[in-house]
Amino acid sequence: MGPLSSVTRQECLAKAEQYLNHTWHPTEKNRLHGIDADGQRVDTPDHLFAPEGKTPGYWKPGTVNYGVPYCWGGNDTPESFDRALRAGKYAGDVYTEAKRAGLEKAVSRHTTGVDCSGFVSRCWGLTWACSTRTLPKICDELPSYEALQPGDALNVYNNHVVLFAEFTNAEKSEMLVYETGSPLGWRVTKHTVPVWFLKQQDFKPYRYRGIR
Repeated sequence: MGPLSSVTRQECLAKAEQYLNHTWHPTEKNRLHGIDADGQRVDTPDHLFAPEGKTPGYWKPGTVNYGVPYCWGGNDTPESFDRALRAGKYAGDVYTEAKRAGLEKAVSRHTTGVDCSGFVSRCWGLTWACSTRTLPKICDELPSYEALQPGDALNVYNNHVVLFAEFTNAEKSEMLVYETGSPLGWRVTKHTVPVWFLKQQDFKPYRYRGIR
């Protein structure tokens, strides 16, 4: 763990929008479905990634693409992502059960992008990656979902985290969130989700201690 930052709610959501709308131009060298130079399995979420039963990839080389891609263990900013692309790193790396079992040991140093906790960490202005396991240590758990404010998070320990934007109805039964990872797509997305679903998945509401 590293030093905490100080960030406003507005700055947090503005950073999320940068990831969401980031445009980039990959080439064939940024794609890999195989073993990297260190012996690590890498599958970039490009349009050729379409295994049965899994969310297909989306980006295409030689075209303009939108949204920073999901990358297991990734903690890039949009700017460092672009630099890594130019250096020939692979654009994203989908998660698998093997990667989840291997945790940090399953991260490829030849890939670039951002995973769910890396994304939230960057939106909070952190210069280091906070995992879904360490996130509760720098946050306070909220008493209820109704207490959520823009820039707060919903986290499942050692699984997944999303960034809260706002409630979309007066009953607070549906919310708008940012996140990255399957099943909605292997890139940073913004979408609505019902509260019952998040509660069913055991997401807990948290507030980062450095937010203001």
